[in-house]
Amino acid sequence: MDSQTETKPELLIVDDDPLITDTLAFVLGKDYSVRVAASRAQVKSLLRQLDTPPALALVDLGLPPTPHRPDEGFRLITELLAYSSSIKVLVLSGQNDEGNARYARTLGAVEFIAKPCEPEVLKAMLAKARRIAEVERSSADLDTGIVGSGPAIKKLHQQILQYAAAPFPVLIEGESGSGKELVAQSLHRQSPRIAKPYLALNCAAISPTLVEPTLFGYVKGAFTGATSSRSGYFEDANDGTLFLDEIGELPLELQAKLLRVLENGEFQRVGETQSRTSNARVVAATNRDLRQEVRAGRFRADLYHRLSVFSIAVPPLRDLSEDKLRLLQHYSAIYARQSGMQPFQLDAKAMDLWMQYGYPGNVRELRNIVIRLTTKYAGQTINSEQLLAEFDWDEPAPPSGMAQGQDFKSTVEAARKHLQTQKTFNLDDAIMELEKSYVEAALDITHGNLSQAAKLLGIHRTTLYSRMQSHASAGEEGQ
Repeated sequence: MDSQTETKPELLIVDDDPLITDTLAFVLGKDYSVRVAASRAQVKSLLRQLDTPPALALVDLGLPPTPHRPDEGFRLITELLAYSSSIKVLVLSGQNDEGNARYARTLGAVEFIAKPCEPEVLKAMLAKARRIAEVERSSADLDTGIVGSGPAIKKLHQQILQYAAAPFPVLIEGESGSGKELVAQSLHRQSPRIAKPYLALNCAAISPTLVEPTLFGYVKGAFTGATSSRSGYFEDANDGTLFLDEIGELPLELQAKLLRVLENGEFQRVGETQSRTSNARVVAATNRDLRQEVRAGRFRADLYHRLSVFSIAVPPLRDLSEDKLRLLQHYSAIYARQSGMQPFQLDAKAMDLWMQYGYPGNVRELRNIVIRLTTKYAGQTINSEQLLAEFDWDEPAPPSGMAQGQDFKSTVEAARKHLQTQKTFNLDDAIMELEKSYVEAALDITHGNLSQAAKLLGIHRTTLYSRMQSHASAGEEGQ
């Protein structure tokens, strides 16, 4: 019985309704090793306790503290895939309008399932997600991950070959889903360190208090729970490569310690005075603008310059032109062959849409679209309407202006009076607060529907979600 339990794939269920989680755990417990969480915070705590990421995640969009809005669920999808791109995320939610479904897929969810759902349908969806994961594992040798022959991809390949053999750090910059980790892996494979370890740590997916012992190790008794001494990533990577993803999330107090390792290779385990040495080559990645983070005082300038001895900018998919077609052909061939299905085709209008779409979720989104199309339309020719249903392509309404005429005059007069009473005033904070109030008002008016709220505000849906994340981050920093 124990061996059978160990071979079950891990399934993470995230829902704040205990009746739902208990029912799902009972129904799915025969086939999966089920883990349950009720919030993003609980998910983070749970992931820190696991040795390996769960294979599957079943996520509700409406989570506390805003259970009537989808933004917590959207943030969780992003965080799960940042923690491990191998997790197959399925959304099971009552907030099931088409806009939410499209955006969840844009962020990387492989499927959207509306509540309520029959157990057999849910089991079939999870089984399909498992098959997708198996296809990806079996095709790992065929899929280099960096596909394309356009100018931007050629430059990327040239930079990888140019920097691979050097011992100096590399900073990889690019949007979420653009393939930064694939670039890091390629740097390692092309380097003389290929036979040495390649270790990866996501700085955003681990508690700040655990980053230091994870990177540098610790000795027995260094803190509560340290029942034995343990090496860290710098020791374990030895003469290999250490990939630090989301480096912009590294706490300031640890940035100085990382800088020391980069400068002379020296570090100390937590609770130890003895210095140790690592020859690991550090490759870091971020989707933030670290230059802006330096100006804001959130990232050390000296660490930024040390990390960016070599810099690689991974282009967003919207800038890759004809490579969108090459990626379509690449992934379509892989998933059709490995799943035993006939590949689909796009008619002329659908092909035009494919080339025009901006792919805000980048290569990860494109890959998931191909997976869904292969499953739904194997061997068929897909038209533009069928393809459009897979895109998060809501056209924003033209800006209507937030304040005009007498309303604008009143706003100016109120601002003048406010400034007269202030000794100092932060314009950036004021603009952020005003923007946040309009976003919240739009979400209230549209009952949490991101597509309708974006149209009301005159911005794209992805822009709205980005603003919401910025507001949430600012709120957490202010606490």
